[in-house]
Amino acid sequence: MPKIESPIARREFMAGMALLAAVAPALAHAKAAPSPYQPLLREVAQLVIPRSATPGAGEVGVGAFVLLALDHGLEGTKGFDHAAWLKTALGADFLVKPLARRRSALAALDARAFAGDAAAKPWLAIKHLILLGYYTSETGGSKELQYVHVPGRFDPDLPLKPADRAFSSDWTAVDFG
Repeated sequence: MPKIESPIARREFMAGMALLAAVAPALAHAKAAPSPYQPLLREVAQLVIPRSATPGAGEVGVGAFVLLALDHGLEGTKGFDHAAWLKTALGADFLVKPLARRRSALAALDARAFAGDAAAKPWLAIKHLILLGYYTSETGGSKELQYVHVPGRFDPDLPLKPADRAFSSDWTAVDFG
């Protein structure tokens, strides 16, 4: 049997594995520092989609989703700090205002953005991410919206006549013989 030479020496491999075993537990417990905008985005998401028969957007973690999406530049948000802009647009004391004033401040921002006010344009991306986050969450996708794993009905005993053609989406019915 020919001898296979490896570019990695056995000792180097073992040293690397020992280092990984020593560091892995610390990495598993490492967490990123929470964003200072997390409470603001949670509240704003909850105001956009409040609790009804199902939990609201803030309750299902959409605020954290929006922050993650903004960090990754979803919806063309790269290069602009939308969270900081939102805090400025709503006011630094937004979270301590009474609920009615928070709702009216957000409604006014929403109206300005949809009226074409360029200064309020970042709100459109944030609101889109809130809707995206909620309706792709388990709660939004399976409890707020109707969900059928396989739409239509299953009919295992369908009578076929010789002139019937197979369905193109049913590969089990295609007979090439």
